[in-house]
This record gives sequence, C-alpha cells and structure tokens, in this order.
Amino acid sequence: MNQTNDLRWYALRTRSRHEKVVRDQLANQGIEPLLPTVKRMSQWKDRKKEIEVPLFSGYCFVRFASEQKLPVLKTIGVVDLVGPSNCPEPIPDEEIAAIKTLMTSVLPFDPHPYLHEGMRVEVIRGPLQGVHGILLRKEKHHRLVLGVRLIQQAAAVEIDTRDVLAI
Repeated sequence: MNQTNDLRWYALRTRSRHEKVVRDQLANQGIEPLLPTVKRMSQWKDRKKEIEVPLFSGYCFVRFASEQKLPVLKTIGVVDLVGPSNCPEPIPDEEIAAIKTLMTSVLPFDPHPYLHEGMRVEVIRGPLQGVHGILLRKEKHHRLVLGVRLIQQAAAVEIDTRDVLAI
C-alpha cells in the first residue's frame, strides 16, 4: 500500500465535458479525484433546471503516487497530466486545501480569471480562516481569488477586507 507522503496532487486535462466521467472512473479505481463544482441555472426550451458544472472546465484533480501514473493516463476521458514538456507538475497541497475549504464553505463562489498580479492575503477570520489568496476589487466589493497556478484557473469569493491581512 502507498504511504500518504508518496501521494501528490496533479491536474488532469480532460476531454470536453468528461470531467465527471473522469472523476467517477478514478474513484472506481481507488484513486482519489477532486472535481470542484458550482451550481448553475440551465435553460432549455421548455424549462429551467439547476445543474452542477465543473468549476474549472476541462480539468479534474487527482491524488496519486508515481507508480499509478499509467492507470490515471489510461482513464477514459483523460487527455494528459498538466505540466511542462510532458512532465506532470504536482500542485502544492495548500492550493488544493484552499479549494477544498472553499467548496465546504457556505459562501457563494464562481470561476474567475487567474490573476498574475494583486495583493497576496491570508483570511484571519470567518469560514475561510487560514486560506491564502489574492485580493482584488470587483465593482464596489472586495473578492478573494484562490488560484491553482499550474492550470491558470481560479475561483473568486466575496470577502470583507477586515477579514484579511496582507502576507
């Protein structure tokens, strides 16, 4: 059995609209997937329905040891592992932990363009306490952006500036 410290998080690029299929297949193989999702209203000709869609379209995260790379890549719907020159790059645990904390919070969140600049902050109180991210202003409200650098994707949540400190 693999030791926990051998396991690293990676980003998988998936075929279009295959994120949930990839997540389910990985879970069935005993490999830990993570697919952050958001609820959206979808309009059909005859009705509206709330559906769950991936937060980061075209990506699924997976935690595995190096010897599990081939089964992961052979999973139906997987295009490749994200990283430079066909060399998968692990995602820092704190980035995955921040996304998981956001997913379990009651705060509304949305996909957000990844920012390369902006103030790095730490949330000092509230449901996201301890999470690090980038602070920005959108209209009259402040937002905390939690990013996954490797895939250049992020999520944004409204936050009170009194709840963050610059780091």
